[in-house]
Amino acid sequence: MCGWITPVKYFQFEEVILKSFGGGVRYFDCAPAYGLGKMEQYLGHVLRTREIRSQVVISTKAGRVLHPMTKAGGRALTDIPDNPIPYIDPLPFFGAYDYSYDGIMRSFEDSEQRLGLDYVDILLVHEIGRMAHGEKNAGYWEQLRRGGFRALDELRGSGAVGAIGLGVGETASVLEMSDEFEVNCCLIAGPYTLLRQEPLDHFLPECLKRNISVIAAGVFNSGILAGGTRTATKLFDYQDAPPDIIDRVARIEAICETYGVPLATAAIQFVLGHPAVATVLVGARNTAEIDQNLAAMAAQVPPAFWDELRAQGLLSRDAPVGGIARLEPRDSADHASSDCK
Repeated sequence: MCGWITPVKYFQFEEVILKSFGGGVRYFDCAPAYGLGKMEQYLGHVLRTREIRSQVVISTKAGRVLHPMTKAGGRALTDIPDNPIPYIDPLPFFGAYDYSYDGIMRSFEDSEQRLGLDYVDILLVHEIGRMAHGEKNAGYWEQLRRGGFRALDELRGSGAVGAIGLGVGETASVLEMSDEFEVNCCLIAGPYTLLRQEPLDHFLPECLKRNISVIAAGVFNSGILAGGTRTATKLFDYQDAPPDIIDRVARIEAICETYGVPLATAAIQFVLGHPAVATVLVGARNTAEIDQNLAAMAAQVPPAFWDELRAQGLLSRDAPVGGIARLEPRDSADHASSDCK
């Protein structure tokens, strides 16, 4: 991710995008919230100046409208609701959730301006659901029902957007929206990983049944499935990993060492193995991490490795493994993808 942990200059961002593209990545995800507009500006500029827009798939998100900090009433960015992530050196804006007809339209049109594009392959409704909004969720769903769905339908029908989906950290909201509106795809961050296999029971079969392509993000659960248990910082879903998670990862690590499979490779390829998963979305802060991610995508994993995980109770017996899926929402794209925040 081109992110919120350390400041990222444009030249660094461009290096990561071009390294990804050179390695076969053909899908890039962004959002108004990432860097509060900066990520969309950077990505659009790279695509235009390097003349590669026609060769890639782009997704962005709607549901949060950016406003200039001059309207913040003197408050610091982190004191404004809907802005919990402390981005470093963001643009001078703050976000406000708005899933109404006008909110979806303004969010999308502002994204077009920042990207410098008049077409986006995938538009994702961002962070709708109980996990993100708690008691406010019912009100935001009502905004979607009363006008947001109409805006999304118009954008898809007019050709301004190729596909409509959700960008969320939970699975329930995907199926809830699909019950009321035609959903083409979903980006889920964290619910389906080596450490979280519950979606195998209901969610992923439902996605196959409903023809919803899954873009799987957060496959490292924010770090512990990439760095393992021997690093100083062991994060699980953006917090210090609890003892039971550390123990489970240590058991997976031991099997990885036995079969010569890097932990990150196991994490990525496990998720890619499900037929509902069209692509895995992984972030990168620099070109070295791009190399690591691409190597993890391409590595060969022996079937005996997955068998051992099952034997040790670390992998569901029903979990499909070993397949490489593709994301093809417009023309075609490689299975590799990148998320630069």
